[in-house]
Amino acid sequence: MSNCIVTTRFIEVLSALKRKKEVQSDRQFALSLDFHPQCLNDITRGKRKVTIEMIRKASGTYNISEAYLLNGVQPMFKSDSKGKNQTAIVSVVVDSNNNERILHVPIAAQAGYVDQMHDPHFFKDLHSFTIPGYEHRLGTYRSFDIAGESMEPLLYSGENVVCKFVEPSFWKTEIRDQFVYVIITESDVVVKRVVNKLDEEGFIECHSDNSFYEMYTILGQEIKEIWKVATKISPFSQSPKNIRNGIHHELDMLKEIIKNQNTSIKNLNSKIEQLLKSTRSMRA
Repeated sequence: MSNCIVTTRFIEVLSALKRKKEVQSDRQFALSLDFHPQCLNDITRGKRKVTIEMIRKASGTYNISEAYLLNGVQPMFKSDSKGKNQTAIVSVVVDSNNNERILHVPIAAQAGYVDQMHDPHFFKDLHSFTIPGYEHRLGTYRSFDIAGESMEPLLYSGENVVCKFVEPSFWKTEIRDQFVYVIITESDVVVKRVVNKLDEEGFIECHSDNSFYEMYTILGQEIKEIWKVATKISPFSQSPKNIRNGIHHELDMLKEIIKNQNTSIKNLNSKIEQLLKSTRSMRA
């Protein structure tokens, strides 16, 4: 089969996806497949032929029929068990040159994020920015404020993280154990170090770097979006770094003292119980 014909069909499928508003632009389509937008631009302009790797990723992400692309067999799209394409539509903001900007989601907006995540007006009201460097141009990025102390000493309240969007079709294979992600659920926005058990057991383990917080799990069906933390933005402090480190050292020592005291109390209670039992036996 001529690769030129396959490329033509691939372009037709892309046009269909844009008509159905399942992708917003050629750029978003390319980035969702981890391909450079210029590569896709060359394909649509007839300067390059579509590759098998791009066909494979596009088919898996957007439920495109390989039979249609390779042999022209209708229909153009496959249907999953729910009759929907397994992909996510992520709202983006672009500048005058059609380059994506990083949307910032402050604490005040996180409570309503899930309910309004597909409302373009909600995102237009959010602050957007760019970061120098080529790496932040490959993919869709979003930044989130950090609140609370569950991820200390890695992340502190008042800092924010810049994160790269992870396509749902890649969750089982590309969510890496012990990496830090922002996870959007039906009711919350959390930043955690994860262990990915979606494929085997259908959930993600969420771990805090602060040992005072216990691990918990999130079921796959409860997850709306996942963003991989790529960059941390921290307020600058004139204080020497060892002041903060010294505070944490003191906290660690305090935790160890409390732990030892708890052990001593348990041992003392055990001895008291033994004495009471011995006294009862003597009286009997």
